[in-house]
Amino acid sequence: MTNEELALIKYRMDRAKETIDEAILLFEAGHINTYVNRLYYACFYAASALLLLKNFSTSKHSYLRSLLHREFVKPEIIPTKLGKHFDILFDNR
Repeated sequence: MTNEELALIKYRMDRAKETIDEAILLFEAGHINTYVNRLYYACFYAASALLLLKNFSTSKHSYLRSLLHREFVKPEIIPTKLGKHFDILFDNR
């Protein structure tokens, strides 16, 4: 893996963490719809970083969802329950 790829993975994970922090603030302020949106994007950034480990990259949300399930959920690398949580956030973002 190149230094550029590692830097991109780190960047996306940093964005995921930052977005979770934003979600917490929104939840505490009672902005539930925006809170769900920020949770989705935190997952999107983290899933993007995870998929980069297998040399997959996409900006298409539905394709990312499909790749996440194909590469990590179906082979049970990550629990099915987490895939379902991602799906719920995807549908409600």
